[in-house]
Amino acid sequence: MAQGKRTSTDISPQALQAIRELGAAARTARTAAGEGQSAAAARLGVHVQTIGRIEAGEPGVAVGHVIGLLALYGLGVAVQPQGQTAES
Repeated sequence: MAQGKRTSTDISPQALQAIRELGAAARTARTAAGEGQSAAAARLGVHVQTIGRIEAGEPGVAVGHVIGLLALYGLGVAVQPQGQTAES
C-alpha cells in the first residue's frame, strides 16, 4: 500500500470550517506570542511545514499536532454536540 498524506473525502463542511478555525486560532496565538513558524515547529518537534499546514486549516494534519500547537500557546479545545454553539 502506498503511503502519503491521507484525508477523508467525506469530511463535512462544518468539520472543515472547524479545522480552519483551529488553524486560524493557532496562527493568531503564535503571532501574538511573537514567535515565527520555525520557533513553533522547534518547540513542538515537527517540521515547519506542519505548522503551515495546521495554520492553513488542512484536514490531513495529525490531530495531536494541532492540539499540541494550540497547547503551546495556552489554548484548548472543547467538544460540543453538533448544532450547538458556545452561546447555546
